[in-house]
Parts: sequence; C-alpha cells; structure tokens
Amino acid sequence: MTSGEDAAWHNLAPEDALRRATAQPEGLTGAEAARRLAAQGPNRLPEARTRGPLLRFLAHFHNVLIYVLLGSAAVTAALQHWVDTGVILAVVLANAAIGFIQEGKAEAAMAAIRQMLAPRAAVLRDGRRVSVDGADLVPGDIVLLEAGDKVPADLRVIEARGLAAQEAILTGESVPVEKSVEPVPADAALGDRRSMLWSGTLVTQGTARGVVVATGAGTEIGRIGGLLAEVEQLTTPLVAQMDHFARWLSFVILLVSGLLLLYGYFVGHQAFADLFMAVVGLAVAAIPEGLPAVMTITLAIGVQAMAQRHAIVRRLPAIEAIGSVSVICTDKTGTLTRNEMVVTGAETPAGAFEIGGEGYAPKGTVAASDDLSRLALAAALCNDAALHRKEGHWTVEGDPMEGALLAFAGKVGGDHAARRLDAIPFDSRHRFMAVLTDGPVGRLVHVKGAPERVLRMCGGIDYKHWHDRADAMARRGLRVLALAERGEAGERIDVSALEGRLTFLGLLGLIDPPRPEAIAAVAECRAAGIRVKMITGDHAGTAAAIAAQIGLEHTNRALTGADLDKLDEAQLALEVASVDVFARTSPEHKLRLVTALQANGLTVAMTGDGVNDAPALKRADAGIAMGLKGSEAAKQAADLVLADDNFASIAAAVREGRTVYDNLKKVISWTLPTNAGEAMVIALALLAGLALPVTAVQILWVNLITAITLGLALAFEPTEAGTMARPPRSRSAPILTGELVWHVVMVALLFLAAVFGVFSYAIDRGYSLPLARTMAMNTLVVLEIFHLFFIRNIHGTSLTWDAAKGTKVVWTVVIVITAAQFAVTYLPPLQALLGTEPVPPADGLLIIAVGAAFFAIIEIEKQIRLGLRARGKMATG
Repeated sequence: MTSGEDAAWHNLAPEDALRRATAQPEGLTGAEAARRLAAQGPNRLPEARTRGPLLRFLAHFHNVLIYVLLGSAAVTAALQHWVDTGVILAVVLANAAIGFIQEGKAEAAMAAIRQMLAPRAAVLRDGRRVSVDGADLVPGDIVLLEAGDKVPADLRVIEARGLAAQEAILTGESVPVEKSVEPVPADAALGDRRSMLWSGTLVTQGTARGVVVATGAGTEIGRIGGLLAEVEQLTTPLVAQMDHFARWLSFVILLVSGLLLLYGYFVGHQAFADLFMAVVGLAVAAIPEGLPAVMTITLAIGVQAMAQRHAIVRRLPAIEAIGSVSVICTDKTGTLTRNEMVVTGAETPAGAFEIGGEGYAPKGTVAASDDLSRLALAAALCNDAALHRKEGHWTVEGDPMEGALLAFAGKVGGDHAARRLDAIPFDSRHRFMAVLTDGPVGRLVHVKGAPERVLRMCGGIDYKHWHDRADAMARRGLRVLALAERGEAGERIDVSALEGRLTFLGLLGLIDPPRPEAIAAVAECRAAGIRVKMITGDHAGTAAAIAAQIGLEHTNRALTGADLDKLDEAQLALEVASVDVFARTSPEHKLRLVTALQANGLTVAMTGDGVNDAPALKRADAGIAMGLKGSEAAKQAADLVLADDNFASIAAAVREGRTVYDNLKKVISWTLPTNAGEAMVIALALLAGLALPVTAVQILWVNLITAITLGLALAFEPTEAGTMARPPRSRSAPILTGELVWHVVMVALLFLAAVFGVFSYAIDRGYSLPLARTMAMNTLVVLEIFHLFFIRNIHGTSLTWDAAKGTKVVWTVVIVITAAQFAVTYLPPLQALLGTEPVPPADGLLIIAVGAAFFAIIEIEKQIRLGLRARGKMATG
C-alpha cells in the first residue's frame, strides 16, 4: 500500500480515496482484513535493533586513552605496584559503568513513540461496528471516531460532523484544527491538511468516519520515528576535543617514553630494570589518568546543581553543551507560551475592552459594561466545554478556545444559567455554532464563529468596518471570534431565519499568551550573547506576534515551511542568520534548521514538547524537553528535561552549564601543567644521566593522592562573577589554547626548577639521597597545592580574601593530602615502602616558601596577561 504522503490522500475526494484504498463505505470483510494484516504487518512501529548489554558495556573501553591506561595498569601490575594498578582500573571501570547506564536514549525514544498509538479502535467489519486492537488495523479499514478518541492510524476523512482534532504533538498548533471531507491542495502543509486525521492525535469534538491510508511506520508518527532513528547525534565540543586530545597526548607520551628508554639504555648505558621502571613512572606521571574520572564527577556535580534549577539532565556531556550554546531554537506552544488559550481583548459597538487575568482561571480585570455582559452570556451559553479546578489549578475539558470563553464569562460575571433547547454544532462548511437556550431573559439564540461568516448573518451593521476590525485583531496574532444573538419563540433553531437577522454583540480576540518569565529569560539569554529563534508549526502571524511580545530580535519577517522548501542548504544557512521566526514547520524543517545553524559553526539548543520536536531534539547539541506537558518521545530524545516547563529554567541551566565548563577548564588547566612538571623532572634526569630527584614509586604516590583529590576539589567551585556577561565560546574553540599551552610550559619549567633546586640544595647540604628525594617529592605536592589555589580564579585575581578562603572541599582536600604527606614522611612503615626519610622542620618551611614564590610568579604573570587583554579590548572597542 502506498503511503499517505506519496499518494497525496488529502488531495483526493472521499470516493477517490476509498477507490485507491480498495475500500468500501461498509468496511472490509474479516477475511480481507486478515489477508491485509498478514501482508502489511501490525499497526506498530518497528523496534530498533539494539546491541546486547555486554557489547554496549565493552564499547566504552574503545578509546585510545583507555587503552594506554590499561597498558599502564598491566605494566604496574607486572612490577607489583598493586595500589596504582587498582586506582587506574577503578577509573577505567567507573567511566565504562557511567557510560553504560546513560546509553540507550534512541531506543527509549522509539519505545515512547510506539506507546502513542491507540490501543483499541472502532471499525466497520462485514458491515458491523466492532472494536479491534489498534495493532490489527489495516489500510482500507473504516474507522469510527467521536470526541475524546485517540486517532489509531492515519485516516482520510470520508464523513465529518463538527469535527476538530488536537494536533499539537505533530504541528505545534495550540488549538484544535477543524476537519472536513473536502480535498485540500496537494502541497498543503501538514497542519493545513484538514481532510486528514493523524495517528496519535486526539479528537476534541464532533464525529467522523475515515478510511485508513497508513499504519505503523507509514504514518506521520512512524515517519518521525524513522527520522529519529536516522538522525546523527552530535557529540559535544568538549567530548570531541577530549577524545582528539587523548589520542594526540597518548601518542606523544608513548613516543617520548619509548625514545627515552632507547636513549637511556643505548646511550646512557643504564641498567634496563631501573630504566624501565623510571620510564613507566614518567608515562604514568604524564598520562592524566585521573582526568576522565574528575571530568565525569564534575559533570555529575553539575547534574545536581541543575536539578535544583528544575533542569533534569539525562546525559552528562549535555551540561557542557548547554553551557556553550550560542543559539536556542525554541518551540512556541507550551514552551514560550502557556499552551492555554485566553481572551485578551473584546470589541463591541460600545468600544474596545482589554481583558486581564491568566490561564483558564475565571477571574481578572474587566471593565463593567452592558455590552460586555451580553457578550459574556453568549460566550458562556454557546459553548460545549467545562472548567474544573483541580489542586488549585484551572483546567478545561473540551475545546481550549471554548474553555477560554468560559473563563472570560466568569471574569465579566453575571447569571449564565439557562436550559439548552437546541444546538447546531460547529461545522467547517457553515463555520458557526448556534445554541437555543431558555433562561432568565427568555429564549435566545446565540451564535459564535468565524467573523466573516457571523458578520454576514447580522443586520444593521457596517460589515466592512467590523471586518477590518477583525483583521486588525488577527494581525496582532489573535484568533478572532464573532458573537451574535436573536430572540426566538420556537423549540428549534431555524437556520434560514438567522440569515441577516442576528444582532451583532462583538468580537473576541484569543491568544495562547507568552509566559511572563519567558520574556525575562529571553532578555537574559540575549545579554549573554545567545540568540533565540522560534520554530513552530503555528501560523506565521500568530508566531510573529508572540515573538514580538517575547522580545526576539528579528520579528518583522517570518519564514514558513513552504518558504524553507524553496531554499537549498546554502541559501538556508544564510537565511537562518537573519530570521528569528519560522512558522508552519514540519519535523524535517526543524531538523534542517538545526543542522543549518550547526553548519554555521553555532552550538544549538533545541527546546520542544511534541513528537514533532523529537528528531530536532536529538540532533541538537543540547535537546531540552518540557517535563510537564512534553510527550514521552520528546523527553526520551532530549538531553535535558525541564521539570517546570519554564523557559526561564533554560537561562539558569545555561549559567550552570557555563559554571561546569569553567570548572572543567580549571581541572584541565590544573592537571596538564602538574603532570607535565612531574614528567619533565624524570625526563631531564634520564636525558642528563642524573640521579632521579623523585623515584618512580614516589611519582606514583604523588599521582595517587593528588591526581583525583586536588582536581576533584575544583569540581565544586561556585559560579564566578560575570559568567553570564561573557559571550558564548566558539564551538571550535580548542582545549589547548595558546594561553593554556603557555601556562603548561611555564608551570612545568617552574616545577622543574623548584624540584631540582630543592634536590640540589639537599645534596649540597650533605643530606642522604633518600632525604633529598623526600624533600623533592614534598616540593612537588606543595607546588600542586599552591597551583590549585591559583587556578581557582581563571577570570580574575587570586589575591583576594575569597580566593584565599577557598571552599570547604578545597581545605578538606588540602588537609587530607598534608596529613598523607606527613604520614609517608615521618611514619617508619611508609618510609620503608616509599624510601623516604624525615624532613627537618626548617627545610619543611623552606619547601613551603618555594611554593609561595611559585604562586607569586604565576599570579604576577596572570595579572600582566589580564591587563594586556583588557587594554587590547579597549583599543579595539
């Protein structure tokens, strides 16, 4: 069976659709349905093929740095250095376990979409109405639907009465869409295909019959599931850079280690066993084996901080991604807006009125007026919805627009009780609803509907004037309804008697209003250099009006899905830079827009709540789903889920993400120089044929107590001042910037000078070689502690009381490491293990003084560098 899109079912007349589907109005026979089910398969989405748990777990060991770490663990085990072997293996296993737990997101998203298919469906089989399992539907089945039913497959409507469907999960349009049997143009956008009902959407009013034209993977939801499976999920900038850096660093370390081994054996004629142990010490000193674990822990701490900001992180690297975003692509409905219709304005013959209040709560600021009271009575009586207060929150049962009319009537007040005698449901053919009621003011017919239709049914009005007023309201992004009334003596509504005889009551303008906190959040994002773009399935006029209220930059021009289809990828990449509003978009359009922005070198966050957002959420650098109103498919495809559905939480998440990235940068900026310093001490001794100032065992000890502990303290650093005033960093910004490379070289050389200086001082004083090495080892640890206090403030001075005060974590770690160093220096059992001797107190103070001098040198250099940078900015500004 050809899919609905390929056959353009929406463009066919009902009888042609039945003919093409080889169907009859009375339905299929049971035998024919069974034959088609066997041929077509069940109405379910195919399950994605997944790897087994063992393969998924082993895949996390496929990394160059992990291979080097495992090799180092094997060598240290062969040399019976069991403590270091255990530390290295623990780091490797911890990283693999965390990655394994976080995996499987695409499979979960596919499973969530599968759950959206209706479990049961009413169909005609052998001319009789029967209920069948939704999975047993086949193309050609005749499905019967009424208000409240979930559509079980893609249907071409062949009969409809007052039919409307809520399609927000597919189109993003916040109000139900009227449906009819009339064909629509073949090139109509998804949201404009009014002759179709889509699988997974909800019938909000009326009744219908439809012929099944697509099931399972052939439906629109199935097609989105296919898109989701095909979408390439990008890694975050830092993860990609760290992978590349790990390969490069591992190669360099192994190459240098191998060359030193050859040089020491063949040129220096050193004993191979001692030489090999020294080279292993150099390799383990140079390899930042604690870096993956500390980075993971830093990200995990960010998860907790974001959870307090109502942003639930589903994948650890997403924290780094959200901190680097330069553009946020946001859905409109339910994200920037409340996804609740509200009457904001009324125009009556007596004048225009502004209507206050929020959501469906029937209370707000409204001016008193007889005209407004009559309008409110019509809004309350010509209505099939109901308002309910649940747990302090007002919700609507029925059409959201009608719920908004009830809220409006409640704000105006008055007695709206009346007995309904007759009604004409809304139908897209006549475009109005009429109700006959008997109440305190007698029998009245109230009519509401499209302004151009209702105005022509009214007598004694200036049609052009009111038509222009309705257009003016629509241009402000409002959905406009006209209401009218007429006295009636009979028991039934006589439609012919209404034409030209109604009394016009007024116009009501409704909108899905923006969240007040979203306006402030957009302003904060713009101040942080982050562009915000609206991508919605709603109409262009509505989208542009909301965008202007929200505070987006470029709202004078909106591109529709049809406009995007005319652009090639190069043209689209140019357009996305100057357009902030995209309307009537399909899932493919959202995906193209995200991809085009990424092609411009931007780091993209995508927010959304519907199934239609899932592919773009997956593709984006940071996919953010709404937790309260979002579909399960969107949540599973996203990296972050907002627990409060509040766009303002995104700005908070960006701030936390930038803090986490700063802390990751601090971890890297602390680890690389200290590791380089340790390695250079050994390398220089080997090259010069000198006695090692620090033995391989002592280097392994220093690594054991400092590699994770001191780096970990940086993971708890608070947000630095001015974090949200800095522009987003470039997606291509390297880890090894020129500034960091210079810092690594400078610190490594200072380490080299300090350690060799203390070692030479001790030898010159006539101390034993073990004592000299003990002093050199303690010098390494002291330098690393002072370097920690320096690196805590990478954007400002470290010479402040707050910087010196540090955090509880910093001082806890420093105290623990100091105690450990005292233990290995002065306790005989540990002295025997590490080859140490007690350090005289005066020499201990000398070591601390060397550390203080080291801190002063690097802090002075930083102040000079920051001063030059500020001067350069002033010159260019």
